[in-house]
Amino acid sequence: MVSTADILTRLETTLRARKQADPSASYVAKLYTKGDRKIAQKVGEEALETAMAVAADDNDEVVKESADLLFHLMVLLEARELSLADVVAELDRREGLSGLDEKASRK
Repeated sequence: MVSTADILTRLETTLRARKQADPSASYVAKLYTKGDRKIAQKVGEEALETAMAVAADDNDEVVKESADLLFHLMVLLEARELSLADVVAELDRREGLSGLDEKASRK
């Protein structure tokens, strides 16, 4: 079985490579040409679809929509020249902090 990290690393590599692809031949390349605001809109749409699948109590759809959400989030991160490692570093920084304390520190 392939590890979660391996799959996500391969996806990041693919998304990076698609920046150079022909937008008429690659969905991801087409998203990159539309810019990060359009990609962010797609992330929002996928988040809403994920929430709707939860509301419908449909775990199969939750998994599928979550995959779409994660995919588009990773496209957005790459468009901003960020990576999952950046996100993981932030999660690591927050580990052991109360969620309430962490949220209060943002003010």
